[in-house]
Amino acid sequence: MPEVRLVGPNGEQVGIVSVQDALRLAQESDLDLVEVAPTARPPVAKLMDYGKFKYESAVKARESRKNQSNTIIKEIKLRPKIDPHDYETKKGHVVRFLKSGDKVKVTIMFRGREQSRPELGRRLLARLAEDVQDLGTVESQPKQDGRNMVMVIGPHKRRSDHKAEARAAAEDKSRREQRSGA
Repeated sequence: MPEVRLVGPNGEQVGIVSVQDALRLAQESDLDLVEVAPTARPPVAKLMDYGKFKYESAVKARESRKNQSNTIIKEIKLRPKIDPHDYETKKGHVVRFLKSGDKVKVTIMFRGREQSRPELGRRLLARLAEDVQDLGTVESQPKQDGRNMVMVIGPHKRRSDHKAEARAAAEDKSRREQRSGA
């Protein structure tokens, strides 16, 4: 006769009982018998309201998804021989992206003979990383990728956390407005 280790509705151990006794106890208490650990010897079953359990686990999953911050990667493209004013403009874009909590992928595009001088690209990326070091850190060092050289700069942790909190607050506000308007 198959047996299960039965756990009560409040988490208390009932003991090892036959499956028929466990089903009878579930019917008497108007609960469901749910197999929690099928690989254990004997299998573990719990008395619970399965509908309520499914609802609560769905709510927890929704909450954990809401608290995850979606990482957005913005891309800035430069050339090795960039004019100083153009460099400042591009650096301003990088600063703006990092302040808003986004990662920035900086790409340097090489053409023709420029490909034989990758140190120009490394120097430019190092200069940019140094200029924005108070806002972000280099997450991936400069790498040659075909005709391009790529580096990723991520915001400091506190800034990205701040952005996630701001997004959550904006979502809560819009939900409240929808409820009051409906």
